[in-house]
Amino acid sequence: MRITHSGAIATLAASVVLFAGCASTPPPVTSTATPATAVPASTAGLTKPTTGTTSPAQPLTAAVKPSGNKVYFDYDKYDVKDQYAGVVRSNAEYLTKTNGAVELDGNADERGSREYNMALGQKRADAVKKAMAVLGVKADRIETISFGEDKPVAKGHDEASWAENRRVDVVLKSK
Repeated sequence: MRITHSGAIATLAASVVLFAGCASTPPPVTSTATPATAVPASTAGLTKPTTGTTSPAQPLTAAVKPSGNKVYFDYDKYDVKDQYAGVVRSNAEYLTKTNGAVELDGNADERGSREYNMALGQKRADAVKKAMAVLGVKADRIETISFGEDKPVAKGHDEASWAENRRVDVVLKSK
């Protein structure tokens, strides 16, 4: 039996129509996750806790002062490293249990142009803000500022000094 090109297409089309009704309907999606609650890869270690959270009917537990106030970054990077997830988490938990606000001061080391370092400091502050938002802190309680290279904590011109200056300072404020 010889099948021509147009005959093969007709046979394929008939098969598709014939079997289209046989496909099973996929089960409904029951996931409660929404795109708004998805955790970005850079904040994977910073998920909002699912146990111990309070509902409006439950009283808030006592706020504990955050365990730290600095988040450090690698050279020319602005992603929050896993080792600083605890600092971000403890500050976010404090803010969600109080009426406070926070100022995130982005900083860079002296290498690079002034304009580049200002932009990098802003990206670092914004990365910490995004991580706190994932943990439930409302955006209107977080202010970000970049100081670029203008507020070094270490005055040296070596790697150890530069590492201390690549940071975001978390400054708690009362609202």
